[in-house]
Amino acid sequence: MLKEFKEFALQGNVMDLAVGVIIGAAFKSIIDALVDNIIMPLISIFTGGLNFDKWVLNLPNGAKMSYGTFISAVINFIIIALVIFLIVKAMNKLRRTKEEDPTTKVCPHCKSEIDITATKCPNCTSDL
Repeated sequence: MLKEFKEFALQGNVMDLAVGVIIGAAFKSIIDALVDNIIMPLISIFTGGLNFDKWVLNLPNGAKMSYGTFISAVINFIIIALVIFLIVKAMNKLRRTKEEDPTTKVCPHCKSEIDITATKCPNCTSDL
């Protein structure tokens, strides 16, 4: 059983997931700093200098509901989701470009399909 666990834990997928979680946590702290120190102060300009973190609803039993902190968390999530979307989109574009690199071209003289690296057409012997 220990041997099976070791094989599982050292599989590539598990290690990739672990690295992803660690980098994700570090990325979250960067986004938190961005939202707390740059974006929220800019938003407070449009809201008349209000600080979302101070938005609190006092309940009758003396408890406080900090809905401003929730708004900050939602903004954090939206920014993280947007950045991850942009990264995945860029990675997919790079992957697509490599897979779709042409391997053939059309001879401008005889219009036959030839190898992309050809300097002379094998069909009409034209220099390319």
